Amino acid sequence: MIRLQTLTDGGQTAAEAGSWIAGFLSGAAKSLDIALYDFALGPAIESIVLDALRDASARGVAVRLMYNVDHAMPIPVPPPPQTDPATLARAGVPVKGIAGVPDLMHHKFVVKDGASVLTGSTNWTDDSWTREENVIVFIDSSVIAGAFTHDFEQLWSTGRVDGSGAFNADEAQVEGARIVPLFCPGRANKLAHRIAGAIGRATKRVRVCSPVITAGPILGTLAEVAGGKHVDLAGVFDATQMDEVLGQWKADDRARWKIPTFESLVTSAPFGGKRSTPWGPQTVHDFMHAKVTVADDVVFVGSYNLSHAGQRNAENTLEIHDAALADQVAAFIDTLRARYPR
Repeated sequence: MIRLQTLTDGGQTAAEAGSWIAGFLSGAAKSLDIALYDFALGPAIESIVLDALRDASARGVAVRLMYNVDHAMPIPVPPPPQTDPATLARAGVPVKGIAGVPDLMHHKFVVKDGASVLTGSTNWTDDSWTREENVIVFIDSSVIAGAFTHDFEQLWSTGRVDGSGAFNADEAQVEGARIVPLFCPGRANKLAHRIAGAIGRATKRVRVCSPVITAGPILGTLAEVAGGKHVDLAGVFDATQMDEVLGQWKADDRARWKIPTFESLVTSAPFGGKRSTPWGPQTVHDFMHAKVTVADDVVFVGSYNLSHAGQRNAENTLEIHDAALADQVAAFIDTLRARYPR
């Protein structure tokens, strides 16, 4: 089974999203391995999720939960997490903080019973579930679950982002779809070049949805495809965060070449840009947060922003070859692009 759930700003309540997550957790019979960049829910929604974890543990399910330990970093790509370790401790299950120094434990996944995976772009926060654009993927596959378990074990055993993801995961066939799991930082270069390669080979369509677009191979390939005008290319990003990135590029001689490349991309192809609220500890977090790319009938979806910095984080991406899923994701991206015209 492959199922994709999309979230939009104002499109669902936190209780609805919490029920999707809790429903997945509640089906566990043996184990739950959970990796979260950020967990910060209001009391009512928090209890839905923590009760599901406590109930699972009470019936003998082996539950482990790891989260990113915050550090001082420039705002806001990505915004810093707000996880309270005391909140997670109330779940009554083994919890481990992974030091996001200098790079982030940026996963948002659950492995259930070594047979099913929940992954995607959404953090477990009220704003993520109500004010942001996000994607959640549910997959039943012991092969995919095994790859995520491998990555989880590397992080859990070492407590470090560095060195994780450095393995070649097996491909899987699920309902006729071919799925290739990839993890950063260990396979970061491979991931960026697989996305760029799929974009460059596309003959029909390319759709891009990412808070920022800064990874050199991907940005360069997108600009080339846009200039060629032989492929239906469109996308959406977070305009506030990209403005801040452009400011960073202006101050960096090595990255300054990306400024005209990005400007060429968004003037040659119809890209939307969400004008989100600049990050602040007390502001609404309404970022365009989904991270998903379509190249013909291939979908790349997970926690990875299309960014150079993201390649150094602990990230996951699924490369899914499935025409129907690609149609669904492309339609979602087109809806966002129309909603946030530049």
